[in-house]
Amino acid sequence: MLKGSTVGALWNAAAFVIVFAGTAAALLVQTQGKVLRHAFKMLKMIYRPPQHQPGDLISRIVGWSEISRRQGLLGLEPQIEAEPDPFVSKGLQLLVDGGEPEAIRSVLEVDLETREAIDLAGAKVYEMAGIYSPTLGIIGAVMGLMAVMQNLADPSKLGHGIAAAFVATIYGVALANLFMLPMAARLKGLISKQTRMREILIEGLVSIAQGDNPRQIEARLQGYLA
Repeated sequence: MLKGSTVGALWNAAAFVIVFAGTAAALLVQTQGKVLRHAFKMLKMIYRPPQHQPGDLISRIVGWSEISRRQGLLGLEPQIEAEPDPFVSKGLQLLVDGGEPEAIRSVLEVDLETREAIDLAGAKVYEMAGIYSPTLGIIGAVMGLMAVMQNLADPSKLGHGIAAAFVATIYGVALANLFMLPMAARLKGLISKQTRMREILIEGLVSIAQGDNPRQIEARLQGYLA
């Protein structure tokens, strides 16, 4: 608009179909349906990211340790029912069931790695969309220029072909660099923080299972905050 054009100049149906439908088609060919569904569910993480407060988690773990020293591990049963996070409740259940420290660590680490791999596969969907869309934009530009070359004798059709060529390029580059790649990077950052929180939890639960002193547990977990 600052250059004297209008917002309407950014709309071109042919370019839209080539870039957006083409990118969607490429993702459908590459990605399994369950991964695509998970990727769509992860969209809410971008706009309403989970609150990662490692300091609060460490305080809760220390509280659980104090309860277990006073009341025994069975004293943590009420915490399981009140816990909304399935990963946390699973860890507490393993602890209450009297699992060996290394067995608890092994079970939770497998769960952690699986969850991280699933989430990263969802984030990769947006990353791949950011790779495909500029290429589809180039295809749209070439097709627009082909239409121009085929209609050089008819000036009334030249403008439409040139517009489609430029708009397709804009769609492809903008979709990648304003949306898909930033979204993928955002999700990867959130997944990394979530993994770190779960690592803190695993270390804390294993320490409780070993019967460590609450102050020792707190000092050990504070190392994750450096």
